[in-house]
Amino acid sequence: MHLQRAIADQLRAALDQPGSAVILYGPRQAGKTTLVRQLLSERPDAVSFTGDDLHTQTLLARHELEHLKRIVGKATTVFIDEAQRIENIGLTLKLLVDHLPVTVIASGSASFELADRLNEPLTGRARTFHLFPLAWSEVAETYRLTDPETALEEMLRFGMYPRVHTLESDREKEEYLYEYLNSYLYRDLLEFERVKKPRKVVDLLVLLAHQIGREVAVAELAAGLGIGQKTVESYLDILEKMFVLVNVRGFSRNLRKEVTKTSRYYFVDLGLRNALIRSFTPLSLRSDAGELFENWFVMERRKRDSIRRLFTGFHFWRTYDRKEIDLVEERDGGLAGYECKWSQPSRTRPPKDWEEAYPQADYHVVSRENWRKFLEG
Repeated sequence: MHLQRAIADQLRAALDQPGSAVILYGPRQAGKTTLVRQLLSERPDAVSFTGDDLHTQTLLARHELEHLKRIVGKATTVFIDEAQRIENIGLTLKLLVDHLPVTVIASGSASFELADRLNEPLTGRARTFHLFPLAWSEVAETYRLTDPETALEEMLRFGMYPRVHTLESDREKEEYLYEYLNSYLYRDLLEFERVKKPRKVVDLLVLLAHQIGREVAVAELAAGLGIGQKTVESYLDILEKMFVLVNVRGFSRNLRKEVTKTSRYYFVDLGLRNALIRSFTPLSLRSDAGELFENWFVMERRKRDSIRRLFTGFHFWRTYDRKEIDLVEERDGGLAGYECKWSQPSRTRPPKDWEEAYPQADYHVVSRENWRKFLEG
């Protein structure tokens, strides 16, 4: 099954600009390589390399213009997958785009490693895109004949990785997600020098999997894991930049009693989250359906704005006396609050403190009945 990715046309337009570099970030298995290869199939003069290959790492780490000319040949488009694995890749890309009539597209599944290697050499030369696992807008057509409740259950249990949406049975989907956890996540953690104890990182993820939608106390996580707070903070940073987690911080403009210094963490994909806790149980039999729904909706809104290249701030809002809103979006000076309710909502008005502090802000209650209008509009 071929799924059209929403940023394909944006990437296509960026590749039509010679002498530029296009950087594509995203988690492993999100479909970066598949998407780029589809675009390159339209360009017979393209050449591809992968940083997973040791020979490629040696070839592209040699920063000599004549050497690079011989490698590229007459190609006008150069694709380098998993580019963060190539030493000083930023200098290589700079030589290519500055001295050859080529467009370069580089992809990476570890944003901090690739960004660190690119920032200095490619300042002002690169356009950056993010490819997350599938967004609702990209799979909506495949669920056109499916009951909305059934579609939502599938996405909350098995997530949005493209491969999941090509598999038929629940068993196949579970096996794929366990394989993803064991083959990709563990392997990538083992390769990072900053990760001294990969098992502790997985234990950290399991703790966070049980705290979706709740504020995270680093000191408590550190005590539970038996490691230092700075190590936990470092691991959280790595997991964000590996596209495993997203960090949402508290929002405040006006009230002293608003909580601002804590974070909530959501999983980029719920399939991985459910694999971590070894549970793909139907929603009717589990106690965390509301948390899954909140996580999924927060990520779908982020994907939606990323696809549209809207620069939105994502926050939660809470006061010290426990009034709260799950998601607050800030863009162009405007505010919108979203409260996620798995059960039938009993009230649809925002908390009084929110209304008084932000009278011009929008407010919505998102439920199983109306979520589509907030992702399709």
